[in-house]
Amino acid sequence: MTPLFAQAARTDLAGEAASLWNQIGAFVTERGFDLATNILAAIVIFIVGRWVAKLLRALSVRLMARANVDDTLLKFLANIIYGLLLTFVVVAAVDRLGVNTTSLAAVIAAAGLAIGLALQSSLANFAAGVMLILFKPFKAGDFVDAGGSKGVIEEIRIFSTIMRTGDNIQIIVPNGQITGGTITNFTAKDTRRIDLVVGCGYGDDLRAVKGFLSELLAADDRILKDPEPAVAVTELGDSSVNFVVRPWVKRDDYWAVRCDLVEKVKLGFDEKGYSIPFPTQDIHLHGMTA
Repeated sequence: MTPLFAQAARTDLAGEAASLWNQIGAFVTERGFDLATNILAAIVIFIVGRWVAKLLRALSVRLMARANVDDTLLKFLANIIYGLLLTFVVVAAVDRLGVNTTSLAAVIAAAGLAIGLALQSSLANFAAGVMLILFKPFKAGDFVDAGGSKGVIEEIRIFSTIMRTGDNIQIIVPNGQITGGTITNFTAKDTRRIDLVVGCGYGDDLRAVKGFLSELLAADDRILKDPEPAVAVTELGDSSVNFVVRPWVKRDDYWAVRCDLVEKVKLGFDEKGYSIPFPTQDIHLHGMTA
C-alpha cells in the first residue's frame, strides 16, 4: 500500500467516524430525553412489578393455606403464579422501551404450545397429582394397591407417587397411571374382616367342627365382638365340606390374627382328629368277559 493510498484510507475512516458520531449526537439531542425516560420507566415498571408479583404470591399462599391446600401443591402453584406475573411485568417493561411486544407474545405463545405438546404425559401426571392432593384418596402411611403396584405410600409428589413395598423396595409410580385405574386402600378403614375357607372331611362331625371353629374365634381377644364373627357351612365341595370363617379385627391386627388362625386351625384339627381332605378322584374299573 502506498503512503498516499494509506493516507486517503485514514482520511475516509476518520470522515465516517465523524459522521457516525454526528448522527449519534443528533439522535441523543433529538430523542435522548425520551430514550432516558423510557429506560427509567422500564426499570421502575420492572422493580415495582416484581414487588407486586411477590406480594400477590404471598397473598395466594395465605389464601391456599387457609383452604388447607397441601404444602406441595401450595408451593408449586405459588411459583406458577409468580412466574406468570413476572412474565407479564417483563413484557410490560420491554413494551415501554418501544419494542413491539405483539410478535414477542406470539413467540411466547408458540413456544408454550410446543412445550405443551412435548410434555403431554408430564402435564397429565401433573393434573393427576393435583387431583390426588386435592381429593386425597390416600395419604402418606396408607397401604394401597394403585397403578399396578402394592405398597405403603411414602410421598405424593406433583408428577409421581413414592411407594415402599413390604420388602423395603421403593417404587415410583406416575400419578396419571394411578388415577387412570382402580385404587384399593387397605388402611382407609379402622377395621377389616378376615375371610378364611376351612374344609373338613365328609366323615367328620359337622357340628363338632363348627363348634371348634367358633370357640377358636371366641378365645382370641383381638377378634372384635361387634360385628359378630361368622362361622357357616358354605359349600359341599368335591372332596370336603367347606366352612367360611369371617372374624372382624382392627386394621393393624389383620395379618397377625389371620396367620395365627390358620396355624391354630391346623393344630386343632390334628389334635381332635378332624381331617383336611386332599382333592381326590374315584376311578371305577369295569371288567369285560372274553
